[in-house]
Amino acid sequence: MDGPQQGTPTSASPAGAEQRRTVTGAATAVTILISLGLVREVLVSVANWRDYVVIHDYLAGRATTADLEAADSSALTMLGQLWPGLLVSLAAGVTFIVWLWRARINAELMSGAAAHRRARGWVVGGWAALPANLWIPYQVVSDVWRASAPRRSVPVTLVNAWWALFAAAIVVKPIQWRMSSKFDSEQDVLSNANVSTLLTALYVGAGVLVILIVRRITAWQTDGPVQNAV
Repeated sequence: MDGPQQGTPTSASPAGAEQRRTVTGAATAVTILISLGLVREVLVSVANWRDYVVIHDYLAGRATTADLEAADSSALTMLGQLWPGLLVSLAAGVTFIVWLWRARINAELMSGAAAHRRARGWVVGGWAALPANLWIPYQVVSDVWRASAPRRSVPVTLVNAWWALFAAAIVVKPIQWRMSSKFDSEQDVLSNANVSTLLTALYVGAGVLVILIVRRITAWQTDGPVQNAV
């Protein structure tokens, strides 16, 4: 899988012998699952601010111990929902890769394998290869975007904006995890709430943009001059 694509896909059969993959169903699933994940991110951020407000009011004498216990109970409930949320995120990621794999095959049929900088195996492997996952998935998606567009000179502004937000979220996420693991003061809780809000904003922005990208590429490929869908 090393090196740029040199006009030959990694699959055994050449692109010309393959058939177009339908991407509409996968695109719909991606849209739904990513949207559910974004709702969860917003709820987590709201919960972090609620915890800060309760602690701030308690220290200021405006809240009771019962209020703190209620906040702790809500936090435990949110923690109990962690695994379902992670499963939704995992399902969204897997479904997106399935969609991208099919879209890549279609893009090769539409514009040729030489239009892609990376071999087809990087559609999957690019997400797991550290630190290459900071740029290879972007290259794969941007090449599929260009190869699927009805005009070859189509700008990649939307793809650039999506990846900038997503890459920033990758950097911020471990910081927020560390901050949420230990609260020694009210300031720690406030800092966690602020960083959680930043992370949510990055995720929501990236999520909305990638949904737009998926829908645009899907529309291009559905209406494009490729026959024999399977």
